[in-house]
Amino acid sequence: MLTINDVTYRIAGRTLLDHATMVVNERARIGFVGRNGAGKTTLFRLITGEIAPEGGSITLARGVKVGQVAQEAPGTDETLIEVVLKADRERHALLEEAETATDPHRIAEIHTRLTDIGSHSAEARAAAILAGLGFDAEAQKRPCRSFSGGWRMRVALAGVLFAEPDLLLLDEPTNYLDLEGTLWLENYLMRYPYTVVLISHDRDLLNKVVDTIVHLDNGKLVAYRGGYDSFERQRSEAQILLRKSAEKQDLQRRHLQSFVDRFRAKATKARQAQSRLKMLEKLQPIAAVADGDVRPFSFPLAEGRLAPPIITLDRGAAGYQPGHPVLTRLTMRIDEDDRIALLGQNGNGKSTFAKLIAGKLAPESGTYTRANKMKVAYFAQHQLDELVPEQSAFEHVRRRMPAEAEAKVRSRVNQFGLPTDRMDTPARDLSGGEKARLLMGLATFEGAHLLILDEPTNHLDVDSRAALIEAINDFEGAVILISHDRHLVESCADRLWLVAGGTVAPFEGDLDDYRRLVLSRAGSTVKDERRSEAPAAPSAQERRKAGAERRAQLAPLRKEIQAAEKKIETLRTRLATLDRQLADPALFTTSPAKGADIARERAETEKAIAATEDIWLALSERYETEMDGA
Repeated sequence: MLTINDVTYRIAGRTLLDHATMVVNERARIGFVGRNGAGKTTLFRLITGEIAPEGGSITLARGVKVGQVAQEAPGTDETLIEVVLKADRERHALLEEAETATDPHRIAEIHTRLTDIGSHSAEARAAAILAGLGFDAEAQKRPCRSFSGGWRMRVALAGVLFAEPDLLLLDEPTNYLDLEGTLWLENYLMRYPYTVVLISHDRDLLNKVVDTIVHLDNGKLVAYRGGYDSFERQRSEAQILLRKSAEKQDLQRRHLQSFVDRFRAKATKARQAQSRLKMLEKLQPIAAVADGDVRPFSFPLAEGRLAPPIITLDRGAAGYQPGHPVLTRLTMRIDEDDRIALLGQNGNGKSTFAKLIAGKLAPESGTYTRANKMKVAYFAQHQLDELVPEQSAFEHVRRRMPAEAEAKVRSRVNQFGLPTDRMDTPARDLSGGEKARLLMGLATFEGAHLLILDEPTNHLDVDSRAALIEAINDFEGAVILISHDRHLVESCADRLWLVAGGTVAPFEGDLDDYRRLVLSRAGSTVKDERRSEAPAAPSAQERRKAGAERRAQLAPLRKEIQAAEKKIETLRTRLATLDRQLADPALFTTSPAKGADIARERAETEKAIAATEDIWLALSERYETEMDGA
C-alpha cells in the first residue's frame, strides 16, 4: 500500500526524518506516536506529496485513493449533508454525468458503477456519520456557514470518513470532538474496511483501533505490534536491554583500553596490544537511550482549609440570555475533595456549568452558595487566545510578580514546565502544549481549592498527559474535568455527572456503561469484553437453570429477531435481482421508463433493508442486555 524508503527531511536546520524506512500493508491499522514536534504531521505531508523529501522515496501502490481531513469544511450555504455527500468525488461526478448522458451504454455503466459504490444508500450513510459526530437531523439540514470552526472540522472529518479512501490519514482527529464523538469514532474506525494511519495521543483510541504502533524518535521509524499499552511495554523492555548492552560494552571497552595502555609500549606484548586496539576500533557504540525528561505539572493548593460543602446549588438555572436558560433544575453539592467528570455532548451545557461553578457566570435563579474565601482555578482551551502574542512566558509571569527579582520570576515559570530556552519566546511562537502549560500555570498561580479543567489534553502528547494525570491526582483540592480523553477521566475522576436534557445529574455507572449508552444511541453496538466480577459466582447448575428460564422469557423477543433476519434476507435477494436487471445495458435502450422504475424500486429496497437492520440491531441489543442481566 505504502513504502517509505530511506527518507530524510530537515526543516530550519533540524533533522525530523533521518533515513527513515517503513512499509504499510493493505488493511493495516497503524498509530504514529512520538513527542510533539518530532515530525509526525510532516510525515503525513510527505506521504500526500504536499512536500518532497530531501533524500529517499515514498511510493504509493497504483490506484490508491488517499484521504485526509481538510483544514476545515467550507463556510458556504450548502447543507452539512450536501457537503459530506460531495466528499465522495467519484459518486458526485457520476451523478452529474448521469444528468446529461445520452448514450445508453454509458448510462448503464454509470448506474452499474453507482450500484457498486453503494450510491443509493449514500445519503443514509452520510447522515449516520454526521449523527455519530454530534449533528442531529435538524443540524444536518443547516448551511455549513452557520457553524463555528470547530464544528466545521467535524463536518470535514465526516466527509473523509464518508469517502472511504483506500488509505485514511487522520491527524489528531479527536481534538475537536467531545467524549461522545470520540467513542463513536473509535467504534467506527474499529470497523473501517481499509487501511488506517492515525496520529494520536489518545491512549484508549490507540489501544482499540490500531494493531501496530510506529514510534517516530530521533528521526527513525520503529514499528511495534499491538496497541499503545503493548508498545509501552515492549519499548520499556527494549530500553532495559539497551542499557544493559551499553553497560556491558562500556565494561568491555574499559578492559580493552586498559590492556592497550599497559602493554602497548612493551615489545613482548605489542602485538597483543595492537590486536586489542583493533577490537576496540571495531566495537560499534550502542546509542544511549535518550528519552527526554517530561516536565511535570504543578497545581498548588490555596491556603486555608474549607469546610464542606464548598459549593451548593438548589433549583439553580444558568444561561446567557435572560429568560432563556441553558441549564435548569440544578440541585447538587460539591465537597472539598470531589473528583467529578462531566459527560454529555458538546452543546449540552458542560462549559456553561463549568463557568457557573467557576463564578464566571451568574445564576439566573435558585440558590447558589460557595464557601467563603474559596479560590477557583479555571482552564479552558479558548483561553489560549487570551495570551498576549508578543509577550513571552517570562513577561506574562512578571506582570503577576512585578516587585520580585528576575531569578524568582524565572523559577516560577520553570514550575509551569517551560524550559529555560523557551521562557523568552513570544507566546505566538510557543507550541500548543507550551501555551497550555503557561495558561494552566497562570490559572493556578495563587493556588486553588477547586480546579476546573475544560479539555486540558488538547496539544499534549501522551507523556505530557501522563504528567498531567499525576499532577491532578497529587492536587489535594476538588477537581471538575471536561475531557474527551477517556484515560484521563478514568484515572482522575471518581464521580460522573451527565449534562443532558437541560440539566446536570449523577450518572449511575462507569465509562464502559456510558460507552454502551452512546453507541446504542448512535445505532451501533460493540460487545464489551470486560465484565465485572460477581461477589459470589453461582454454580454451573444454577447458571444453566437461570439461563434456560431467561431464554424462555425472551423467546418472543428472539422470534422478532428471527423475523427481522428473514425479512432482511428476502430484501437482499430482491436487491440482487434488481442489480442484475440494472446491469443490462439494453434495459435503458429498449425501456427507459422500466429502467427508471427498477432504479426507484432498488432505492426503496435498500432503504427498507437499512430500516429493518436498525430494528434488528435494537432488538438484538435488547436481547443481549436482557441475557447479560440474567
